[in-house]
Amino acid sequence: MGMTITEKILAKSAGKKEVRPGENVWLNVDVLMTHDVCGPPTFQIMEREFGEKARVWDKEKVVIFPDHYIFTSDAHANRNVKLLREYAQKYQLPNYYDVGTERYKGVCHIALAEEGYDLPGTVLIGTDSHTCTAGAFGLFATGVGNTDAAFVLSTGKIWEKVPESMKFIFEGEMPQYLTAKDLILQILGDITTDGATYRAMEFDGDAVHNLNIDERMTLTNMAVEAGGMNGIIAVDDVVRTYLAQKDIFDYDELESDADARYHSVYRYDVQKMEPVVARPHSPDNRQLVRKVAGTKITRCYIGSCTGGKFTDFYNAAKILQGKKVKTPTFVVPASTAVARRLREESLNGSTIEQILLEAGCEIAPSSCAACLGGPADTVGRSVDGDVVISTTNRNFPGRMGSKKSQVYLASPLTVAASAVNGVITDPREMMD
Repeated sequence: MGMTITEKILAKSAGKKEVRPGENVWLNVDVLMTHDVCGPPTFQIMEREFGEKARVWDKEKVVIFPDHYIFTSDAHANRNVKLLREYAQKYQLPNYYDVGTERYKGVCHIALAEEGYDLPGTVLIGTDSHTCTAGAFGLFATGVGNTDAAFVLSTGKIWEKVPESMKFIFEGEMPQYLTAKDLILQILGDITTDGATYRAMEFDGDAVHNLNIDERMTLTNMAVEAGGMNGIIAVDDVVRTYLAQKDIFDYDELESDADARYHSVYRYDVQKMEPVVARPHSPDNRQLVRKVAGTKITRCYIGSCTGGKFTDFYNAAKILQGKKVKTPTFVVPASTAVARRLREESLNGSTIEQILLEAGCEIAPSSCAACLGGPADTVGRSVDGDVVISTTNRNFPGRMGSKKSQVYLASPLTVAASAVNGVITDPREMMD
């Protein structure tokens, strides 16, 4: 019997010819990523448990991105970055991207791709649930807790159970009013937030392979919202071209066998799909945008590892060009590279940044910002009574700030259209 792409990667990492779902294996980790929220406790646990023998197993394979609580005066948040800096210096870690320097990148998941750490066929472990984003490059990427990360930090190994795989096939040509965010919210509505618990979510089909890298990362990013262990898309020319532009050619391409066994297979015709939202207070609380159209909103947010990539802002700009927002709209580029592209790349003669600013959006420095709520001075953070429509990934009570606010999750097209009208709006109303 054949194996899925996830099973093949885990077998390779474990030094085995094959693995099967439910089997426990030791994996050799290729990259460990951490950030300012989980980095300090990860180092603290390593030093506590390993004592005088505490060491980092491979300095080149540890990557650290301060990104969550960065542009704030909060003393606790600032202390975390200070501790992270001290650990990076203590262990002489070269892949530390310090805030306040030219190396600062922004959100870890997007920076991992930009800096060439997302290599097909490898195992990437991170202290963040959305580490699964990297699976867009045909690798196994998953988030773990600080204790597991501390063990990886010192040994380079992790004990994992091989997951079952679920397959989601999207066929047809994507309509201009749909984005990857609509696809993943559709899945979540179908299988719920625990429908893929401890399973691999594999995305396939013509519609998926016609997506660019930004959009693919939206799909794999939100696998964890269904409880998924990882999200993954097989390598094709889109990935090869992206990596070649970074002079990366040495990697293993793996794909699922025709006779691989899946827990379940879901098929979708994108031509029959419509824009959707996730209503408060769960990512699986799906509804068609047209059925909640007219809902008054008080705040719009375009950003995060899910919705702060260049394509997300380009899509928003297609709606916002020549218009003004009626609702406060916060724009947070996921990375400094994305922010730079907004200043450099144009749509109909205006840069994306100009379009967003002229529409009345507030653009903040690259970071996670209000996606995880953050300290009181965080840009875009919700307050009591807010009704927010956002490109982020979670809308649990308090996720974006106040527990007395409501958050709708939507595509950048839907958020931009809603910002213009001041109420939730189907983007098809504003598209040719």
